[in-house]
Amino acid sequence: MSYRQYLLLLFLGLGMALLVSAFQASPGYMDADYYFATGLRLSQGEGFSEPFLWNYLDNPQGLPHPSHTYWLPLASLLAALGMSLTGSLSFTGAKIGFILVAGLIPPLTAGIAYALSGKRHTAILAGLLGSFSVFYLPYISTTDTFGLYMLLGGLFFLLPTLIRNDLVKSFLYGVIAGLMYLTRADALIWLLIALALTAYHHGSTTRFNFHIARVALVLIGFLTLVSPWLIRNQVAFGSFFSPGATKALWFTGYNQLFAYPADQLGFERWWASGLAEIIRVRLWALGQNLQTALAVQGAIFSSPFILAGAWHLRKDFRVQIGGLAWLIALAAMTLVFPFAGARGGFFHSGAALQPLLWALAAVGLDVFVLWGSRVRGWNLSRARKVFWAAFVIFAFLLSLFVFGQRVLGWGAGGQRWDASHEYYRHLDDVLHKLDGSRSAVVMVNNPPGFFIASRRPAIVIPDGDTDTLLLAASRYHAEYLILEFNHPPDLDSLYGAPDQNPALGLLWSDDSTHIFSVASNP
Repeated sequence: MSYRQYLLLLFLGLGMALLVSAFQASPGYMDADYYFATGLRLSQGEGFSEPFLWNYLDNPQGLPHPSHTYWLPLASLLAALGMSLTGSLSFTGAKIGFILVAGLIPPLTAGIAYALSGKRHTAILAGLLGSFSVFYLPYISTTDTFGLYMLLGGLFFLLPTLIRNDLVKSFLYGVIAGLMYLTRADALIWLLIALALTAYHHGSTTRFNFHIARVALVLIGFLTLVSPWLIRNQVAFGSFFSPGATKALWFTGYNQLFAYPADQLGFERWWASGLAEIIRVRLWALGQNLQTALAVQGAIFSSPFILAGAWHLRKDFRVQIGGLAWLIALAAMTLVFPFAGARGGFFHSGAALQPLLWALAAVGLDVFVLWGSRVRGWNLSRARKVFWAAFVIFAFLLSLFVFGQRVLGWGAGGQRWDASHEYYRHLDDVLHKLDGSRSAVVMVNNPPGFFIASRRPAIVIPDGDTDTLLLAASRYHAEYLILEFNHPPDLDSLYGAPDQNPALGLLWSDDSTHIFSVASNP
């Protein structure tokens, strides 16, 4: 492929990201809200801290609280960099870096496809699939990890083509794995794969010392990136990892992510749920994750071609790496973290493999057309043009549908991307009329999102009943409660009869939300 073709794919990727971004005036959902909010704090010189709590897993002592105790910091750093370079402490400034990352994904995908197939038309098709990105399209230009993980995962597969020196390549595998870890905790998978890759050498040098050197360079590259973060954790928490990092192992329901107090979560309670329930949950998660693989990673129509491409290239070590990484991610998000995996974790972690999957889809389509020419007598040139065009058009139309549904709010029950942010701003205006102070702590579903909309400190409504809510409110000095239609099940009675609890004074209501004052507690 020529540089001009790569450049055109870069511009197409940037154009798609800018088009989507034009309809996104806010991050859109809690994960992206979090990275923007913490990036904003970094830009304002507040360091790795947050004036809100969105979970209680690490037994937080109060506000402000050390940030990134569950999620990792690279997306926040990219958001902060964008705001610093543009001089704008706004979402527009924060998402500049993410848009640029999104633009790099199509040429990167084309590079992978060209390295695998050696065919220009296959590489261009893969690059176009990366430009439209279907189910990932609404998310790659917002302040989340999707684009970063795609870029880093793609570089992992393209590295053998870009770098020939084995020692340099080993070090860079460690650097990429380190950047991936700073993006998502499940990237430890990629460190293990990098170590396995370098321990097994494909070249002519087979001396044991050479293998040791390669493995050591992977670890040096990884630790060069990750050590500063581990030291920060040691200073903040007294351990290299957040104290709440292992709590997710013992969830028996997704809402336990918001459990208070978190010390109720542990092996004993998890085991007491019963072996049958433990197995049932993991079978359910497996079903959900396989649906994600078919509908999202395979975009439904391209799944058979991904499999065909993978089978055709089954002896290529890059494809073997990809298959191994996919299986490990599936196992982790099914067996170890079934609730997080089924509720978006596998969707997020799969982003690292998506450039390879798009490349394999393009290879698989070419394999299919060659089979049709050989077995069915198709005119090869004409069949390639027809199927190539159909593939691109279908990918574009499906991407348009997803964009319309997720961003513009098309369809029954659809909601515009910014609707939640705008509603939180409305609720902030209501609170301002009730109490002019902006220092009062508010309990709400999405504390990072509410902080962005209002600049008020906020804590999450805990999973549990009214007594649990009041315990958390008392400890963290919350003065107001915003109870929305989407609330913990144990608060149904409060939501249905908002004026019946003497500890919660109803101040305001509309069709979907109640605002309460919380009785002060010593």
